[in-house]
Amino acid sequence: MPDPNPAALEFLLTRRSRPQKTLIDPVPDRDALTPILQAALRTPDHGKLEPWRLMVLDRTALAALAPLARECGARLGKDQADIDKGALQFETSGLAVVVVESPVLSEKIPAIEQTYSAGAVCLALLNAALAAGWGANWLSGWASPDRTGVETGLGLTPHERVAGLIHIGTEKATPPERPRPDMEGKVTWHSA
Repeated sequence: MPDPNPAALEFLLTRRSRPQKTLIDPVPDRDALTPILQAALRTPDHGKLEPWRLMVLDRTALAALAPLARECGARLGKDQADIDKGALQFETSGLAVVVVESPVLSEKIPAIEQTYSAGAVCLALLNAALAAGWGANWLSGWASPDRTGVETGLGLTPHERVAGLIHIGTEKATPPERPRPDMEGKVTWHSA
C-alpha cells in the first residue's frame, strides 16, 4: 500500500495561479527563492541532459526588457493595446524567473522530450512558489519567441528559447476559482 501525502495532494487539487498584475512587493529574496529554484530543478529529465536553465530577473532587469517588448510589438505590427499589455508584465513585476529551453544534442533523447522537460520546469517552479506561500504566474506572450528580443535582452543563444516567465510576488487579492476541465470529457479509461 502506498504512503500517501494528503497535504501535497490537497495542494495540487486546489492550486491556483495568481494573475501577474495582482502580484506586488515584497518578492522573495535570494534565500527564500533558493528552495523554490531547487524544487524546480528536480523536474523529470530523460537522460539527465538538463536541457534548460534559469535566469532570475529583478525589478531593474525586468524594467530594462520593457522597451524591447515595445520594439518587438511594433516590429510585429501589434496594436498599441497589445504592446502596452505585453510590456506591462516587465514594467510592473518585481521578480521573474525565465525558464530557458536549452536543448542538448542527443542520439537517444528526442528534442520534443527536452521541450516537455523545460515545460515541466515551468510548472514545478510555479507550484513550488505557490506552495511556499507566494503568488505566482506563468506567462510567455508574443515577445518570448522573438529572436531579436531574446538574444539581445536575455543573451539567449540561437538554439535556445523561452519556455516561460514565472512571475513571483505577494498576492494582493485572491482570484476567484475558475472553471476547471470536466473529467468526463477529458478522461477515458482503457483495459485489456
